[in-house]
Amino acid sequence: MPRYIIDEAKLEANLKILASVRERAGVKILLAQKAFSCFELYPLVAKYLDGATASGLFEAWLAHEEMPGKENHVFAPAFRAEDMPELLRVVNHIVFNSPRQVEKFGAQARAAGVSVGLRVNPEVSVATTPAYDPCRSGSRLGTTRGNWEKFKGDIRQPTADNRDDIRQSTTGCRSPNVECLAIDGLHFHCLCEQGVEELRQVLAGFEEKFGDLLPQMKWVNFGGGHHITRADYDVDGLVELLLDFKRRHSHLTVYLEPGEAVALDAGTLEATVLEIQPPGADGISNAILDVSAACHMPDVLEMPYTPRVQMENVKCKMENDVSGASYVYRFGGPTCLAGDEIGTYTFPHPLAEGDRVVFEDMAIYSMVKNNTFNGMPLPSIAVRRIDGTVETLKAFGYADFKCRLG
Repeated sequence: MPRYIIDEAKLEANLKILASVRERAGVKILLAQKAFSCFELYPLVAKYLDGATASGLFEAWLAHEEMPGKENHVFAPAFRAEDMPELLRVVNHIVFNSPRQVEKFGAQARAAGVSVGLRVNPEVSVATTPAYDPCRSGSRLGTTRGNWEKFKGDIRQPTADNRDDIRQSTTGCRSPNVECLAIDGLHFHCLCEQGVEELRQVLAGFEEKFGDLLPQMKWVNFGGGHHITRADYDVDGLVELLLDFKRRHSHLTVYLEPGEAVALDAGTLEATVLEIQPPGADGISNAILDVSAACHMPDVLEMPYTPRVQMENVKCKMENDVSGASYVYRFGGPTCLAGDEIGTYTFPHPLAEGDRVVFEDMAIYSMVKNNTFNGMPLPSIAVRRIDGTVETLKAFGYADFKCRLG
């Protein structure tokens, strides 16, 4: 059966890099659970980071239960009123997506002792994949300065009759000509697997559009998408960028919330070759595996990208141009989806049924996004401990498929 294996040593190495940024720059770093939610490893994460960020009620509960005593932040494009009482019991920061959401729930959050933030959109597009670009035209994520100004014009002015109500939902800014909602911090998220230079561009746009609001704030969150633990990432450059921002805004607490960087290259997905089909007219043989791109590694189709592969005693490589290659295989899953294809690879010798294939960098956006389309079994989840032993954390069966459907 297929299985995900999380590499505890590699995970800890990533966490140490993040902890060094945290200490050198004097910032706080949170785990974005949307990328990696294997809570069995949360005690290790909590050893190095300040807490976690959630995308809704269930992730918020997970961090509350499995990372006790750490900071717990939540953001969603919109919140449901019926979830708010429960949500506010487990988080200490809530980030709203629009001034309207702050108007609806901000006073309730403050009454619960939860710090209130607003996600803003600096309108600086640096992400290369449109689906993952929060600043693309028409994005529903974050408040542009234009929308901020439109909403600001609708804020009621204080009078003797409504002054107490106004005080609960709005506050006068230091500038006598600017009135803003009662928020403690600003949040922006514009990056996707990117580095310091892209962050520099985004930060410049953020300060240009929203810098006048920073004197009233207590914190600012730089969001995720920072590939800090990638081998070629300029960690020193990031630290200097953060220190420079903090020198100019010394009163602010600065947060980063990487997801991928926490578990980058810290996991694999083991698969088995079920069948090799004869080469087609293009000279490529289809190799059917017991794992599915659609079910077990959805980002392969959604990004899209071709994952790296390793095999015992075999060097293989991803190929765009397969002309002249001797043994070329198109890896595909066992579902009925025609497009359930993982990638094309070349090998120095033929593959055979029963060969084991290992896909790299499968700790992130795999377990959190997998599904049971076509009744596909979910791969088990294991961890390779620092001493080299492999421990199975969870195995799945028919009941896990059935319980989701009725």
